[in-house]
Amino acid sequence: MGGRTQPIAVAGFDEWRAAARELIVRRVPPESVQWTSPGGGGDLFGAQPGPAPEPGTAEQPAAPQTTRAAEGVAAASVPAASTPPAPFGLRVPRALMELLQTAACYRAGDRWSFLYKVLWRWQQGQQEVMSMADEDGNRLQTMARAVRREEHDMHAYLRFRERPAGEGAPRFVAWFEPAHDVLPQVAQHFAARMGRATWLIATPEATVLWDGAALHFTGPLARGAADIEDAGEALWLTYYRSIFNPARLNPDVMHSHVRTRFWKNMPEAALVPDMVSQAAAGARRVGQASAVGRRSGTTIPIAPEKAQPERQQPHTLDECRRCELWERATQAVPGEGAKKARIMLVGEQPGDQEDLQGHPFVGPAGALLDRALAQAGVDRSTVYVTNAVKHFKWEPRGKRRLHKTPAQKEILACHYWLEGELEQVGPRVVVALGSTALKAVLEDSHAALKDYMDQPVQHAGRWVVATYHPAYVLRVPGADEKARALAAMVEALRAAAKIAYE
Repeated sequence: MGGRTQPIAVAGFDEWRAAARELIVRRVPPESVQWTSPGGGGDLFGAQPGPAPEPGTAEQPAAPQTTRAAEGVAAASVPAASTPPAPFGLRVPRALMELLQTAACYRAGDRWSFLYKVLWRWQQGQQEVMSMADEDGNRLQTMARAVRREEHDMHAYLRFRERPAGEGAPRFVAWFEPAHDVLPQVAQHFAARMGRATWLIATPEATVLWDGAALHFTGPLARGAADIEDAGEALWLTYYRSIFNPARLNPDVMHSHVRTRFWKNMPEAALVPDMVSQAAAGARRVGQASAVGRRSGTTIPIAPEKAQPERQQPHTLDECRRCELWERATQAVPGEGAKKARIMLVGEQPGDQEDLQGHPFVGPAGALLDRALAQAGVDRSTVYVTNAVKHFKWEPRGKRRLHKTPAQKEILACHYWLEGELEQVGPRVVVALGSTALKAVLEDSHAALKDYMDQPVQHAGRWVVATYHPAYVLRVPGADEKARALAAMVEALRAAAKIAYE
């Protein structure tokens, strides 16, 4: 490759994809491509896409369009080839293309060059580029996760205000300041849910209008476009004041549930400082027990710390933010198996394969567990299998992700989910596979596996059988030690089955 460079202009993801396809076909490596963003910018929301340039021809500027990744027009300068090489097949799996499309919404100066690097590596056969263990794969997954989180936050924290009757369309207006380019897909979300009611969402970068039948994208509007009087908002603020309970006030939790940058555009946020001040001045000194509603006229003065009820918990495992392990895991891995199993097997945490597939005990340790269950005469389909910690904790070793033992605070944070599983499944026997699982099941951070392997014990109305984790059997040195550890596992599973079905 040599000679003069040929500029290729792209606008948003669809334009990038067309340009990237041409570059891949011409075998242009990432280091030979320079992506730049001209200062002219432009409104990406009002125009239609132009045709993609033919390989080997002078580039025709592509008109910007509405895409998932709304961004200023970018240009790539690549060396022009005197004789284009023979084309070769470009096959990209749907999962990777969806990841690229989502990550393209992430605001980063090098987003297009990075996405092309990922695509190039995949085409070269480096499929690990989609793995969290890979440096580029980790960044790609992190970018996509941040974009999806921003979409969720915009759905949750955007506040529409209703314009006075007689002022025409749009009926509702809202202002939001997204951290990433998620307005087009969020607009589709609200268009599908608000029927024919007209609305407008303004952001610092762009504006979208729904006329009841179609979406219209325009340039940015001033912040004051959404500053209107709304009688419905006044009613909402009255309701918000009425449900505020000073005894439950925890500012740290409030800020962890709703990030600080959203508060300035939420009308109820203006009430919070005054209510917090009143609570600190004495309103939280009186708490009401759960029975007060049945005892008319009775109030019970108690200490503030005793008046605090249990904090609101996440509704699904995917929403869990009780510790920081979710940030680096691919997904949460719930338990699975028989709904009302007599035996529940509790491991430590998901491994690399479990994290990728979303199912417990499907990797090498899972294969050994299946072998032990078979030798013990226990059908895996009749038991419930889960872990004390639901997210994979790991540390990088080259391109591999190696298991790292969860800390006690992470075990405690995840015990909420283990309690729910124990209550729902109602097992007669719990088999604790390893020390971490034993500590979680017994709720005792000092429990030692060697002290509980000799015989079953009762805890919280059920039997607990302790044995080795399958991963221990795999890594213990020496054939004799492996055989001894496996035999101990099989014997523990037999004991659990005997208690469960006696």
